[in-house]
Amino acid sequence: MDSNREMDPAHQVPKDVDEETVNALGALSKALETTERARGHLYGFHQLTGTADFELGEAVRLLREAGHDEQAARVERELVGRNVIPGHWTFQIVEAYNSTYYRPFAEVEGDIVDELAAGRDHLLEARLKTARRTHRHPHHTATPPPPDRR
Repeated sequence: MDSNREMDPAHQVPKDVDEETVNALGALSKALETTERARGHLYGFHQLTGTADFELGEAVRLLREAGHDEQAARVERELVGRNVIPGHWTFQIVEAYNSTYYRPFAEVEGDIVDELAAGRDHLLEARLKTARRTHRHPHHTATPPPPDRR
């Protein structure tokens, strides 16, 4: 079977790219996608920790209203605004991850896709789409429909 048959032209494998290279680029892309997921979890950690800090502020207010000034003061002194690791709030962890790991990872992956596949992303997935879709089925088309120009 011609692997480029009925495939989105933007995702056709360039003629000089062999199967091993497509597989290697697929693995590299999958690794970057896993890193994207890890980064999303890191942002979730950042947002949840920030939310918890604001909830602590509400707990301090409620403790005070209930007449528990000593306990409110302890929560405020010991927990509100506390570093999550020495010297760091979560935004600093996110910033360090992005600059130290994520951005260099994405740059290297992008450079290699440019060098080896003329900048064409997801060649392995595009081949899978071609192989797995039901050809000539209206919901299994090779490309998106043209934009509606109303």
